[in-house]
Amino acid sequence: MHDRSTREVRDSKVLAAMSHPLRRRLLDILRVDGPATASMLAGATGQAVGNISHHLKVLAAGDLVEEVPELARDRRERWWRKTPAMLAWSPSDFPDDPVAMAAESLVLDRQTALARQWFAERDGYPEPWRRAAFTTDHWARLSVAELAELEERILDLLTSLSDREVPDDGQERKPVFLTVRAVPGRP
Repeated sequence: MHDRSTREVRDSKVLAAMSHPLRRRLLDILRVDGPATASMLAGATGQAVGNISHHLKVLAAGDLVEEVPELARDRRERWWRKTPAMLAWSPSDFPDDPVAMAAESLVLDRQTALARQWFAERDGYPEPWRRAAFTTDHWARLSVAELAELEERILDLLTSLSDREVPDDGQERKPVFLTVRAVPGRP
């Protein structure tokens, strides 16, 4: 079972804060690369420092990021990190809320954009990386309980990979975007 705490998002304002494309990207950068200053994040995103600072304040108001004062070299330097909890929310908790609909759309757009980025850039990767990347899809007949069990098993596996200490074994490791979507549908 995954041991990372999960924060259930029930506030539409928090959902709105995390549903802006740049703020979502900032959360991703902080999760993958660790704490950073607004200047570092501006460099990583090509945005102005003032713009990044504004978006960090919005994320902080939603408890999605937090300051890391122990990393600051002086009183003016502000370091930020993503809060440790995994975020979970259900569209059914926000019936007819346009913010929830926009959030779902953003998540799907972000997943698609990252896959398309890989397609556009994969020829620049060595052959072993091109062979290792994969996409798959399956159909299965599941009950609600079986679907919930599948989610738990997949989250356990993904969390064990994303939260582990990276081994110091000389292997090259790159950030890998992992996404899973399981939805009822018709072939």
